[in-house]
Amino acid sequence: MIKIDYLSSIEGRKLLKDLFYELKYKKQYNSIIVISILWRICTTEKNISKYSSNEILVEYPLGILKGTWLWMEEVINRYFFSTINSFVYLGAAILLVLIGLRRFSDLLTDQIVIAGVIFEATMLLLMFIVMLFTPDEDVVSEKIEQDNDTKTLVNEIGEIATDFAASNLKIEEMNNKLEKLINLQKELLLMSGEIIENISQTISPNRKMLENMEKTNHQIEILNYNFTKINETLDQLKKEEIELTVKKELEKIILNRVNSEK
Repeated sequence: MIKIDYLSSIEGRKLLKDLFYELKYKKQYNSIIVISILWRICTTEKNISKYSSNEILVEYPLGILKGTWLWMEEVINRYFFSTINSFVYLGAAILLVLIGLRRFSDLLTDQIVIAGVIFEATMLLLMFIVMLFTPDEDVVSEKIEQDNDTKTLVNEIGEIATDFAASNLKIEEMNNKLEKLINLQKELLLMSGEIIENISQTISPNRKMLENMEKTNHQIEILNYNFTKINETLDQLKKEEIELTVKKELEKIILNRVNSEK
């Protein structure tokens, strides 16, 4: 909801301008209805939501005198001055025609010419009144320009803040990714260290393994020695058996010969 203290302020005058365009061109009201609605808004109305698509509330109405003054400045003078000026020229043209016809013809009476003069005087008086309520365009324009500059500055600041927030977000994302890369690098370094240690252990065995290998080699040497002794013993046994067998055969042969000779 838009709240305005006084319609005579710069914001209130801008609001009347927006209301005129909305009633005149969006809602397509005729000029008489627009003039009457805006006069009520300037003088007594507080809740303007029934005339506008926006929710607008006037805190302090201006009253009949000040409201009519504002209405003359911001509605009649601003939007209907050219119309009144046209009627002034129309009255002047009618008056000239009436005076000319009265001068050269007796068809028109003096009352008709006087009515034309009164009409023209009324139009001039109306134009004087309207011109008397000419608004101070310099102050309003300067305020509007300041407001526009302020809005532009606010929008630019908002865009800068948005870009800054987006940049911070991207920086945070980059920091998170960098931390992940650092952690991944640490894990890779640990894995590389473990792999190198395993390879070094594989290539150069530890002391216990070397001691066990030496013991095993010593046992193998003892076993080889024992096998050698066993082989030697077996060879000796074979020789003795052969000799014994040869002796037995020789004894048999000798015994057989001895028996044959007898």
